[in-house]
Amino acid sequence: MEFIDPLLLNYCEAHSDKEGDLLADLNRQTHLKISQPRMLSGHLQGRYLSFLSRLKKPKYILEIGTYTGYSALCLAEGLQPSGKLFTIDSNEETNAFAKKQIIKSNFVNQIELIEGSASNIIPTLNFEFDLVFIDADKKNYSLYYDLVFDKVVKGGLIIADNVLWSGKVIQQNFDTDTSLIDAFNKKVQEDDRVKNLLLPLRDGLMVIEKL
Repeated sequence: MEFIDPLLLNYCEAHSDKEGDLLADLNRQTHLKISQPRMLSGHLQGRYLSFLSRLKKPKYILEIGTYTGYSALCLAEGLQPSGKLFTIDSNEETNAFAKKQIIKSNFVNQIELIEGSASNIIPTLNFEFDLVFIDADKKNYSLYYDLVFDKVVKGGLIIADNVLWSGKVIQQNFDTDTSLIDAFNKKVQEDDRVKNLLLPLRDGLMVIEKL
């Protein structure tokens, strides 16, 4: 869901950096060939992720939830020359698609796609991450936050997607998924180890700085 008039969104995209030919084609192919294309970060959010990554100049990035690889490629734009991005997803179909896109990119040697359960894989990653992007199954957002927190460097960023959940977080009666997203947002808001900013960009981005 977009929390902005489509005409304003088009204006914002027209006055932001272009997404590049590879990303534009990935965007198009995702909509043509993959189910639930609304899960794609897209132009404006992708440029925002790239912008944050380029500011941080991360050595190591962790992404939880690969989908078709769009956000991974955007985040990789800020990596140090010797940096590495690990992206985790359990979906064989979308992973196969994402791998083909990564191979076409300049970051083929810097992005490692790990297939499997994030809750099992994260504890095995012995790296200090400068940036973490959480965009997987919403029921486990709180778990992923806890699993990655001690692996994030001081001053590092954790970014969580879909935290407005199509606007359902302000409705009176929550379904199960909305309750879990709302609980995650409250957990972050009450965590005195971080500074946080919730942005109404696409379906909501929670940007968290570890103090």
